[in-house]
Amino acid sequence: MAEESEVIALLDVAVSTMGGQNRPGQHEMTRQVVRAMDTGEHLLVQAGTGTGKSMAYLVPALAHAIDAEKPVVISTATLALQAQIVGRDVPRLLSSLKGKLPREMDVALVKGRSNYVCQYKLGGGYPDDDEGALFSMESGTPLVGGGEGPNSALGQEVVRLRQWAERTDTGDRDDITPGVSDKAWRQVSVSAMDCLGAQKCPMASECFSELARSRAANADVVITNHAMLAVSAFEGLAVLPDFDTVIIDEAHELQDRVTSSVTRPMSVAMVQTAASAARKHCSVSVDSLNQGAKALQRALEGVPTGLMAKGLNEDQEAAINQIAEAARVVLSDSKPEANAPADGGRQMARSQVMYLVEQCTKMLEMTDEREVIWASRPGHFSPGEGYVQPDESSQPTLMVAPLSVAGKLREGLFDGRTVILTSATLAIGAAFEPVAGSLGLIGDGAPTWNGIDVGSPFDYRKQGILYVAKHLPKPGRQMSQETLSEIEDLIKASGGGALALFTSRRAAEDAAEILRARLDIPILCQGESSMKALVDQFSAEPDTCLFGTMTLWQGVDVPGNACRLVIIDKIPFPRPDDPLSSARSRDVAKHGGNGFMAVAASHAAVRLAQGSGRLIRSINDKGVVAVLDSRLATERYGTFLRASLPPLWATPDKATVISALQRLSEG
Repeated sequence: MAEESEVIALLDVAVSTMGGQNRPGQHEMTRQVVRAMDTGEHLLVQAGTGTGKSMAYLVPALAHAIDAEKPVVISTATLALQAQIVGRDVPRLLSSLKGKLPREMDVALVKGRSNYVCQYKLGGGYPDDDEGALFSMESGTPLVGGGEGPNSALGQEVVRLRQWAERTDTGDRDDITPGVSDKAWRQVSVSAMDCLGAQKCPMASECFSELARSRAANADVVITNHAMLAVSAFEGLAVLPDFDTVIIDEAHELQDRVTSSVTRPMSVAMVQTAASAARKHCSVSVDSLNQGAKALQRALEGVPTGLMAKGLNEDQEAAINQIAEAARVVLSDSKPEANAPADGGRQMARSQVMYLVEQCTKMLEMTDEREVIWASRPGHFSPGEGYVQPDESSQPTLMVAPLSVAGKLREGLFDGRTVILTSATLAIGAAFEPVAGSLGLIGDGAPTWNGIDVGSPFDYRKQGILYVAKHLPKPGRQMSQETLSEIEDLIKASGGGALALFTSRRAAEDAAEILRARLDIPILCQGESSMKALVDQFSAEPDTCLFGTMTLWQGVDVPGNACRLVIIDKIPFPRPDDPLSSARSRDVAKHGGNGFMAVAASHAAVRLAQGSGRLIRSINDKGVVAVLDSRLATERYGTFLRASLPPLWATPDKATVISALQRLSEG
């Protein structure tokens, strides 16, 4: 590894060549990253917006990788930040350091398989139906319904996708412009579970995912995301090359992303779907599997939505065990003969049955104290009203998750590696201990670590306004007409340029639909195209608005006048009926702590700070953060939450804010 002074000199060259200037905190962060790589001590570094933290860790990563035997891995929580690093930061950095490094550096990008076009699926190697949709965890909601012919909007998107697939070099969804909807993308991609694998797929040599992983194996620096990092660390799958140094950006999201990666559903419908697929594509008897589905259906009758505090009862355990045994038999009976040709349908069916075996086993082996199980159901939906109460007449889906992932992280990620974690919101107040504890860095046998806050270069009080709409009614399950009118007034005053952040996808979609009819201002909405395409369009069109949910609360970097108004509909608390948060709160209270403040309020504080941080991205940015949740001003916990926000000039006066937005629009 180069000396600290040499790395700082490289940073100065890069920043100067790119037309920037050294920012307060950037040198200090770089020094701390270099020291961590030298000593092997884990590092938590909070770097406020504008610090230039990407350069502060990218330059040391390149310097370290020059002589290292293994690549340095850089992980982000969101695809948006991943795209920013790969598409903007790295090319500019490598160009600025050309001739300053002893050799050419290779930086590779690795994503999950569902982010790449599947050549075998394009060639008709998989069934055309949606039998596997329930199991496609990476793919989202299955496509159902009619109106999907070649002349429909969806059909036209798929045709465009197929044409693009013939000429793309990457197969990466983010590289298609304009982007396509989630529904269209699912027609040309497969999940990791349904993939045939490099050994069996007849098109493995042309597989975009395999090519990306091959490039990563020989790279100096590998850019990936937290989900891939979790799969590599906890499931032992070779989705990433071997590494011993990892830099984790957006580290405040690591706990939740890891938890999500090890949380899996189980339902009667999934058992029935797996049985149907195995019968159709493997020609085996599935009577026992269907009997298990019926047993589970009987055992779940009357189970209410929410936390199952006592775990599975005797009948439920018996049904789960019956399904596991039947699934093992189906797997054995459906094993393909040696040298059998590739069969996407068989692979899909067998992967679904294998999933049942694995999930049933986990459920039967769980312990009441360290795992959480709950019943989940979709909500009723009425046009214009959004989701209300869960439909208790529908079949529940069982969900199982660990109460804490600290132990898994300590063993699977921190042990034997140097881990550098950074975020603009890594400490709560001035304390790193809460996040360090959640990641397994506190307690008996915990590794040593260091925490530092390098600050931010922005003058927030002069650059931005925090507007808390104290006069609005306390938010309910559905968005009020008063809140919709408030959003309308703010966007009218700003003339667009608004990033509207919602706590639910339905709220974002409903608000976009209603306000498109009221405003003569373009409104984009998450899910209508790829995230990269949406953010690029929002950034390029100063009067366009972008509505979305949690993905947009972080990792979106749109400096300048294109984002002059950030609207937050609610304090982003976990849902009151969120079983995992409830269980964690109970566990904190059981050990003498304040469950609400330790779990719900801390969760909200970090995300509120992240959302507010979308506004001021450079020293010239100006604008308004509008929080439309009166509780931020009226409830006692509001003081705690406001302390996590950037120190903007605060006012509850709407007239003052409207006037400021009008001036920004005119200027």
